[in-house]
Amino acid sequence: MTGTMRAPRSRGMISGLLLVLLAIWGGLIPFIGPYFDFGFGSDQTWVYTADRLVLSILPAVAVGLGGLILLATANRPVAQFGGWLAAAGGLWFVVGNTIAALWNMGVGAPLGGEGRQVAEQMSFFEGLGAVMILLAGLALGRFLVIGIREARQAGMERRLADDRVGAGDRGEATAVPTQQKRGHFHLGRQKAGASAGKERHSTSRRD
Repeated sequence: MTGTMRAPRSRGMISGLLLVLLAIWGGLIPFIGPYFDFGFGSDQTWVYTADRLVLSILPAVAVGLGGLILLATANRPVAQFGGWLAAAGGLWFVVGNTIAALWNMGVGAPLGGEGRQVAEQMSFFEGLGAVMILLAGLALGRFLVIGIREARQAGMERRLADDRVGAGDRGEATAVPTQQKRGHFHLGRQKAGASAGKERHSTSRRD
């Protein structure tokens, strides 16, 4: 993970934190909303149904995981995956009720009067999902853009790596002639010793 693949972790920190908080809200409000006469269908708390699983819990899990990824990672592709995951969960909050009606699914009618019903619809589904998509889009944009400081840092790291490679190549190139010189020197010494031995041998034979 080098160069432009790396980004400051603070890029997705705020968006990730807000997405995690909104995911907790979206996953828990169907179960605790009836405490305040705020919800859909049943006015009983902590009632689990398959409709709530599909329309609230699963998209909340997707948004929460995406937010945690944005909080924890400094890798651009991983952060982008987290942003798209959160955006997909937010989109399901927006359109889930409409699509679920085609499957004969739904969370029931909103509780309370007209004004409360609008607030419930917005805070449980459409409005909540829209805010999630907005935050995920902001995080994606921040990780897609490469800042000037990051580009300069990546260029410096690339130049340093090239300098290290060049220094290693020059060191190998200078080491080979030195070994060749040493080889010639030893060979010359061996030849000189051999000629000196021949001269001593011939002198002893004359004597």
